[in-house]
Amino acid sequence: MLARYVIPALLILIVPLLPFLAPWLKVVLIIALAKGIAVLGVTTLLRAGQVSFGHALFFAIAAYASAFLARSAVGGEFFVMLLLGTFAAGLSGLLVGLFVVRYRGIFFGMLNLAFSMIFWSILEKFYYLTGGADGIHVRRPTVLGISLARAEFETFLFYFAFLLALLLGWVALRFLNSPIGHLFQTVKTNETRLQYLGISPRRTLLVGYVFSAGLCGVGGVLLATVQGIVTPDYAWWIRSGEMVFIAVLGGAGSVAGAFVGALAYELVRTYAAAFAADIWQMVLGAFLLVIILFAPGGMIGIYDTLMRRLFRNGGSARDRDAESEAAYRPAVEGKKP
Repeated sequence: MLARYVIPALLILIVPLLPFLAPWLKVVLIIALAKGIAVLGVTTLLRAGQVSFGHALFFAIAAYASAFLARSAVGGEFFVMLLLGTFAAGLSGLLVGLFVVRYRGIFFGMLNLAFSMIFWSILEKFYYLTGGADGIHVRRPTVLGISLARAEFETFLFYFAFLLALLLGWVALRFLNSPIGHLFQTVKTNETRLQYLGISPRRTLLVGYVFSAGLCGVGGVLLATVQGIVTPDYAWWIRSGEMVFIAVLGGAGSVAGAFVGALAYELVRTYAAAFAADIWQMVLGAFLLVIILFAPGGMIGIYDTLMRRLFRNGGSARDRDAESEAAYRPAVEGKKP
């Protein structure tokens, strides 16, 4: 089944060429990559059977931390903004996680939502600090001390976000396949077994929770940088719902699905808003409804199903005859006296 990886590999090779083939898609792709990295955090929690409806909290914390740094006397250096935003998101993930990992299911999801909405209220009310509903303008940062023009900066940001998405996708896979990752996923399947082994499910879930918060923070900094503004909407519950939407669209629990879903979401949203401005939300809703009803595994599930059918039907006649004989032989031998 190595052939099933050929198409994804080709797509990965094509993506870096898109800014030259379709320059107007550059910003859309950066936004899709930023959201894909954030959705990767939500996807990680889905592996543990937990759905967060408030991870926009860490998305917003990182975005505002980078915005405050950009307008401070220190100035805005992109890599410093990224590190600070990710650290702020991870630290807040640790503090919030100490409370939420005590709960499971709907209580876990709603408690995350409550923390997110509290932070949204703070952003709205502290106008002189956060700019209120108007938000904060994020000046274009320097890159290693070099000031780039807008077009050059967007090109840099695209390739950096692309490489970062590949790196963090690999890190997420390594985390989920590591010993701590397997313990993390056991929270979903058999939490009681962890307790019998003397392992704390709460501590295990907390490790994954902080990791997911950090991923959301990376996405928040990238989005704030490319859009040039941060607003309280970054922490609004719709942003958290959008992340869950994308995770389900791409394939719940799939690392690759986080990026496939984000890309599909942004393309559909962009073109639906352009050609059907009054009903683009309905178009997105219908798109997700079709996926849920006919492909619960998401877009990655559709691809895997097509690959299985393709290679099953495309096998050689000798392989099909061998499979038929193997299935027929036990039935014949069972009839012998």
